[in-house]
Amino acid sequence: QVQLVESGGGFVQAGGSLRLSCAASGLTFGAVLGWFRQAPGKEREFVAAIRYRDGTTYYGNSMQGRVAISREYAKKSVYLQMNNLTAGDAARYYCAAQTVVGERPVTATAYNFWGQGTQVTVSS
Repeated sequence: QVQLVESGGGFVQAGGSLRLSCAASGLTFGAVLGWFRQAPGKEREFVAAIRYRDGTTYYGNSMQGRVAISREYAKKSVYLQMNNLTAGDAARYYCAAQTVVGERPVTATAYNFWGQGTQVTVSS
């Protein structure tokens, strides 16, 4: 059973940065870990993902150029560095794990485990 715990959300001024963390347990070797976000009244949106085994990354369009995903293999953790944040980035950010290889890991349906999320608020 995979468990995911996010941290690092909070309040930030527009133009600022945040680094989100996701601590994972129970991962399989070939797992992919991803970050999604969801604002009130909007669909869950893909931000970025990383293959745990080899560090292959995937990025969505919404934050491309302002976000970087990385992993720390020994700590079983994945990080999302977000820069130059705007009010449009305010959302709840979720860490997710894909443990069954198949669907390309850029949509929510590709993932079978989810964390509880961490809230990001951006003040203008």
